[in-house]
Amino acid sequence: MANHKSAVKRARQNEVRRLRNKGVRTRVKGVIKEVRTAAAESSGEPLNEKLKDAQSVIDRAAKKGVIHKRAAARKISRLAKAANKAAAAS
Repeated sequence: MANHKSAVKRARQNEVRRLRNKGVRTRVKGVIKEVRTAAAESSGEPLNEKLKDAQSVIDRAAKKGVIHKRAAARKISRLAKAANKAAAAS
């Protein structure tokens, strides 16, 4: 455990941030899974809505610094690619 007053505060802040970031990361994983399952079912219009929502959630996570901006761009790109592939197949 931390010995100095400032180190105790820093540990407390880190715990709060860890829990906040965990929720954001979980949400990102959830929307990615939704888009992938929709793409597997190749369900046209709802797929585009899910992709749009996922892009918004991922961009917000990057803006908050929870994930890196390039990681966010990579995730969005791969989702778009999967959605386009599913749309072309149907």
